[in-house]
Amino acid sequence: MHTEVCPVEAVDDDLRAQLLACWTDVSNAGGSVGFVPPVTEEEVAPHLDAVVERVHRGHELFAVLRVDGEFAGFAVLSLPVSPLRRHWATVLRVQVRPERQGRGLGRVLVSGVHAIARDRGLEFLHLTVRGGTGLEAFYATFGYREFGRMPGAVRVAPGDDRDELHLTCRL
Repeated sequence: MHTEVCPVEAVDDDLRAQLLACWTDVSNAGGSVGFVPPVTEEEVAPHLDAVVERVHRGHELFAVLRVDGEFAGFAVLSLPVSPLRRHWATVLRVQVRPERQGRGLGRVLVSGVHAIARDRGLEFLHLTVRGGTGLEAFYATFGYREFGRMPGAVRVAPGDDRDELHLTCRL
């Protein structure tokens, strides 16, 4: 199995369709990537298109995971706009297609995001995770540490509010 994670700064129709299907499928599989299932492509599309617009403006980029040349997942790297934060970036929407999960590809994707960030001269990364998912333990293996949390910031259902955990790591 050959894996690669490549930065993408321009999105064509084919890639957009793959990104949209992935984001929708991961959301519907229970992934904490901004939605609560069930969700449709029509609901996800405006959010994806906003990211694509920021990518085309140079404010973000996609880190696309491919396995044997086939699309398998992605993450978003939100690049700094302030000259005071040129050494920082934020990682968003880390996701691997549901049928590919459980094979270590999340580790490949996060490692690839780190390599892309280092290549761009970044020194620190920030991300958030939804409380109650255990994802902070996964990210700890990459050196991420919690530096804060927003209690009850994420409402996944009436009466089910989760903390948003803020994590950072030095590359």
